Amino acid sequence: MEEWIMTFMEEYGYFGVFLMIALENLFPPIPSEVILTFGGFMTTTTNLSVTGVIIASTLGSVIGAAVLYGVGLLLDVAKLEKIIDRFGPILRLKREDLYKADAWFDRYGIWTVFFCRMIPLIRSLISIPAGMSNMPFFLFLLFTTLGTIIWNTILVLLGARLGESWEDVLGYMAVYSDIAYVAIAVIAILVVIWYIRRRRRS
Repeated sequence: MEEWIMTFMEEYGYFGVFLMIALENLFPPIPSEVILTFGGFMTTTTNLSVTGVIIASTLGSVIGAAVLYGVGLLLDVAKLEKIIDRFGPILRLKREDLYKADAWFDRYGIWTVFFCRMIPLIRSLISIPAGMSNMPFFLFLLFTTLGTIIWNTILVLLGARLGESWEDVLGYMAVYSDIAYVAIAVIAILVVIWYIRRRRRS
């Protein structure tokens, strides 16, 4: 897959960067690290500029995120209520749990979107709960764009700086991804433990 991505980007330039990063948002298994760092490397061998690659990749990311936000809107709280009414006893969930989660995202969602835009895989999926919680679209776009610009700029600059050694970045990104996933897993476990204890006390 990686060779096909690079070939496509070499052939179509800015449009290739734009399309690949948009697809990366819709299909997270496509690695943004490869697209962005290789895009940075391309600025050393073609007439593409660092600024142009950052703009093209950011536009693609934001459009892809907006599509997933729309998917989240289709899965609103009302529809989730029906799912919980049907499968809640099995999952040990109540409507109140859904309302609490929705209220939490309403309060902290914009920062969650911002920081998650800099975590591989999750950077794409976070758009769905943002839509589900009916986060104001302007705020979603603003914080998605800010987080995306930081992520894209760092990786594109690294690719441009390392030149032919751009693939070295991928090894470090794999370590970063593993650390981020472990941290998220630990936090999720702690939240579950806290939730179970609270349920038992009540």
